Amino acid sequence: MIIGYARVSTAEQNLHAQIDSLNEASAGRIFSETVSGAKAKRPELEKLLDQLRDGDVVVVTKYDRLARSLRDLLDIVEAIKGRGAGFRSLAEDIDTTTPAGELIFHVFASTAARQSR
Repeated sequence: MIIGYARVSTAEQNLHAQIDSLNEASAGRIFSETVSGAKAKRPELEKLLDQLRDGDVVVVTKYDRLARSLRDLLDIVEAIKGRGAGFRSLAEDIDTTTPAGELIFHVFASTAARQSR
């Protein structure tokens, strides 16, 4: 199943464009929330991760909707992969269910590792 995740930081923002894009990407279910990306506690993201099954794909419009930082993105994607699921970001054209997408993601990971040294 394709599972979408949409997030905005404030109540003044709306989720419509993200949800439309996720629907266009054939998301069968969409988790959405209004919470600052700086907050570690994101209840809908936690629900999404808890409900992931082998073969699912988590889709976001941009990776910054999912993660607060590159390190956070890597940790979340590792949790997704740990459930046997894949990750896809529409704007950055990252899709860990393909060899090319996995390679791009590993480049991100190596960049993050260098930054943390």
